[in-house]
Amino acid sequence: MNEVQVADNPRPTSARSSAPEFEEFVAARSAALWRSAYLLTGDRHRAEDLLQTALVKVWKRWDAIRRREAVESYVRAAMVTTYTDWWRRRWNGEVPTADLPDRAGPAEDAGVEVRRDVLTALARLPRGQRAVIVLRYFDDLTETQTAAALGCSVGTVKSQASRALATLRGSPLFSTDPASDHPTGDPT
Repeated sequence: MNEVQVADNPRPTSARSSAPEFEEFVAARSAALWRSAYLLTGDRHRAEDLLQTALVKVWKRWDAIRRREAVESYVRAAMVTTYTDWWRRRWNGEVPTADLPDRAGPAEDAGVEVRRDVLTALARLPRGQRAVIVLRYFDDLTETQTAAALGCSVGTVKSQASRALATLRGSPLFSTDPASDHPTGDPT
């Protein structure tokens, strides 16, 4: 493998005089370099991104590279370094899949609507009442635990829960009467 020599002080050459030589290199070697990038990434699009990023790095140093016969080695080194940086930063929480999960059926759609209604109703409560309802009924804390979490008395938890439940029971979102789904009470 050829060793790349990069000058500490690049020659004062205009970008215009270097552009044709760089373009010739890219035209001649991009297919082979893309294959290497593809083998590194395993993905066509990421390979294109990797090659492009490496070529940008080389272009920035083009006038400083003394041995033109070693430019390809320089590009490959830039690709490996860039790929390693990407790999180190990559979040591994998502795993692509070829098969998407089945869509929700009618019974599951009803659950989505109920969830939306509950979230809407909770959003309409004052913050203190909302906190009590979430801690007591969603997180299943006792009144004492809820009071400790909120830094208030057990009596405050009881009164806030009572007011919040009364508001939620009166909400048109949870009424079984179809006419009460509308704020005016008129379904039309």
